[in-house]
Amino acid sequence: MTTTTPSRRRRRAPTRIERVAGKAAALQKPRVVLAGLLLLALTSVMLLDGYLRAEVGGDQRVRTGAASGKVPDKVLDGGPILTFRGGQATTVSVPDKTIALTFDDGPNPTWTPQVLAILKKYDIPATFFVVGSMVSRYPSIVADMVDAGNEVGIHTFTHVDLSYQSDTRVNREMQQTQLALAGAAGITTTLFRAPYSSETDAIDNYSWPVYKKLGEDGYTSVFVDTDSDDWKRPGVSKIVKWATPDDGEGASVLFHDAGGERSQTIKALPKYIEKMRAKGYTFTTISGAVQRQEAADGGQAGGQAQGGPNGQPGGAGAAAGTSNLQAAHRTATGATLYEGKALIGAVAVAEWTVPVLSVGLLVVGVAVMGRFGLMLLLARRHYRQRNRRRFSWGPPVRQPVSVIVPAYNEKECIANTLKSLAQSTHPIEIIVVDDGSTDGTSEIARAAARELGMTNVRVIRQENAGKPAALNNGVRSAGHDIVVMMDGDTVFEPDTVRQLVQPFADPGVGAVAGNAKVGNRNTVIGAWQHIEYVMGFNLDRRMYDLLRCMPTIPGAIGAFRREAVLEVGGMSEDTLAEDTDITIAMHRAGWRVVYQEHARAWTEAPGSLKQLWSQRYRWSYGTMQALWKHRRSLTDKGPSGRFGRVGMPLVVIFQIVTPVFAPLIDVFTVYSMIFVDFRAALLAWLAVLAVQLLCAAYAFRLDREKYRYLLMMPLQQLAYRQMMYLVLIHSCITAMTGGRLRWQKLKRTGEVGTPAGAGR
Repeated sequence: MTTTTPSRRRRRAPTRIERVAGKAAALQKPRVVLAGLLLLALTSVMLLDGYLRAEVGGDQRVRTGAASGKVPDKVLDGGPILTFRGGQATTVSVPDKTIALTFDDGPNPTWTPQVLAILKKYDIPATFFVVGSMVSRYPSIVADMVDAGNEVGIHTFTHVDLSYQSDTRVNREMQQTQLALAGAAGITTTLFRAPYSSETDAIDNYSWPVYKKLGEDGYTSVFVDTDSDDWKRPGVSKIVKWATPDDGEGASVLFHDAGGERSQTIKALPKYIEKMRAKGYTFTTISGAVQRQEAADGGQAGGQAQGGPNGQPGGAGAAAGTSNLQAAHRTATGATLYEGKALIGAVAVAEWTVPVLSVGLLVVGVAVMGRFGLMLLLARRHYRQRNRRRFSWGPPVRQPVSVIVPAYNEKECIANTLKSLAQSTHPIEIIVVDDGSTDGTSEIARAAARELGMTNVRVIRQENAGKPAALNNGVRSAGHDIVVMMDGDTVFEPDTVRQLVQPFADPGVGAVAGNAKVGNRNTVIGAWQHIEYVMGFNLDRRMYDLLRCMPTIPGAIGAFRREAVLEVGGMSEDTLAEDTDITIAMHRAGWRVVYQEHARAWTEAPGSLKQLWSQRYRWSYGTMQALWKHRRSLTDKGPSGRFGRVGMPLVVIFQIVTPVFAPLIDVFTVYSMIFVDFRAALLAWLAVLAVQLLCAAYAFRLDREKYRYLLMMPLQQLAYRQMMYLVLIHSCITAMTGGRLRWQKLKRTGEVGTPAGAGR
């Protein structure tokens, strides 16, 4: 055993990585917060969109057949307009030969503009009782409606039967609709029509308190005299007939401009207008009908409450510039106006975002399933090709190789690593590069080598400069043409090195990726990572090997031609993923990179969620850095261009884009389970899980692993996968905002010993 002289103990200037470490650390918390805010924003947008569509908080109950003993007879027998001026319930009828034309459930982008066009053609006004959620989705239609001289009233925000709702929900339904009107048309209104209401004699003991409360708040409740029942789609002639009042009586007439297919309503409306005009009828709004009745009664009719509903700013009188036909309108001012515009803006974002996310969900779903299919197809082909009895890389490779072990504070593991190398069936020299450890790693390595009688071990101690510098030091010090790189927490099987170097019989092979195994797999976190290694990493490498675009040689086990490493400039400090960086560089230099499944290494995976987050964050961010560094390969020619146009897109799609947007699948699944159809959503999730289990089982079969670990896969999908998504999103934010990380040291236990003790 030989050693180099230790470096002098002197103060040194911080390395480039160390200089930015403090800055990067200071930026991590804001980035985590930003990632959390993005997730919160996505959830909020979906909930808002679901609320608008009555998927969230929807209530389909409709009360029928209730008693009405508590409702005053004068109300049950009165006119269709109910006010509470002076605290007393008063009803107003529509004057004879007058039609107060009303429309419910809008606005609708298809039918409402057609209704407005007909009203404009015949120069008549109408009153539209709008649903707040629809107003917020189609504000321009409401603005046109008001500008054309029509009147609007509230039909709640989500079209619920208010007799089932609490006072809080009733207030919310009214206030949110007022905000929607303020944002859409700059007004609020004092008119209200309850969903599922009809004539006043249908008021019951449950709905009466609602009308009383709203009356006290300044609202005028509007019912109907004549219902066209156009929602039943009975035919144009019946709609016209049913909407016609008897014997010249005035009427509040109900049509619908939304809530279903309304082509019959559109056809019936002109015929109805012409018929009623021929009978001498005139058309007005609800406010116009009230004023006509007041005039007929000498000003003694109940009329509408002056001012706006309680709690509605800007309710000091009719909106400026409005006619008597829009007397119910109030100008929205102050907080109401700005909150209304904010609501319209938020809904616009949701209306744009959710469809885009839905398309993204479809794309991600296709990509995920396509990846599974491609992996299964190519992995099977790879396995059959490499395990054929006559398969050979060429003449057996028997020359000695150099094994480089970079180590930083690996006192728990370095002895086991050397012990495993001492049993190698292939001739090797071992170079342990101690990167400024403070825990006695180099002394432990020397002692272990002496104890094992290993004379082929050199321990090189350098000042802390990072893993790339340690590997480069080892490459420069290597005495053989082939160098094997492994981590200080990894152990090899006796035949690992021999298997790993056989592909170098092909002179075109510049690097070989080995088969990394999780040694500490008997914990929950370890089992999750074991599944990921076998299914995600090794199955991927089989696919990339056949496509000749493998993006990463794992740091735990990889072999290189020394000349190829030096040709591409060695291990670079430009990225956090030096293994990905040099692998891509090898491809671009024209070297072939292959996967050797029979060369197994056992590594100690992170034992806590915090350590796992730290490791995967560095991996994913480093991969993005490496891809960005080598982006010119997209336009290069030759081997570099081939990787850029084949490997680069695959890595971006499968390792960045798809995982970043994959949470959409889970978010939509949870949303559907809670708010839409639990059974259908659960079956869809189980179907996807079954596909993943199939792929995982096949990967375990190829690697001859025991299937019992797959029992952890459902839990992995619920917890571990979500964490990996968040890590990747965090990395994307870091990539967009800048920042660097140093070589992060994970806490080791040294529990991974020889392969026989790894617990397969």
